[in-house]
Amino acid sequence: MALAAARKWSLYQLDVNNAFLHGDLHEKVYMKMPQGIPNPQNKVYKLQKSLYGLKQASRQWHSKLADYLKQQGYTQSKNDYSLFLKQTPHHLTIVAVYVDDILLTGSSHAEIQTLKHNLHATFEIKDLGLLNYFLGFEVSHLPDGTTLSLRKFT
Repeated sequence: MALAAARKWSLYQLDVNNAFLHGDLHEKVYMKMPQGIPNPQNKVYKLQKSLYGLKQASRQWHSKLADYLKQQGYTQSKNDYSLFLKQTPHHLTIVAVYVDDILLTGSSHAEIQTLKHNLHATFEIKDLGLLNYFLGFEVSHLPDGTTLSLRKFT
């Protein structure tokens, strides 16, 4: 956020629809049929995809998104695994991920629009536009800068 504000870059927020359902399971996971659904033979079912509530769900989703961003030319930060960077001689694009929320900023509006389009085609995202609220921070975009506030917490 600080870099975007200092360089007067726009900050965008995306939300991934049903993020955890995109995760691929790499181990065998079985589950009982939920109560209320007929299961006369008392069978358990092997899951093909991740579901909300699985302990693996968050990790599998993040892994799938990270792999996708790397394929798109982004490098994952070694200091913060939720931060991805793409730098060329002409622009820098930054992607920050918090569970199913994604923040985008960078020097190239065209690169950001391309990434938004590609993410939507792959994961079905909601483009929430300019960042207004994230992790408790209220973000105000003013002509002379950006203001962060924790008004709801105070």
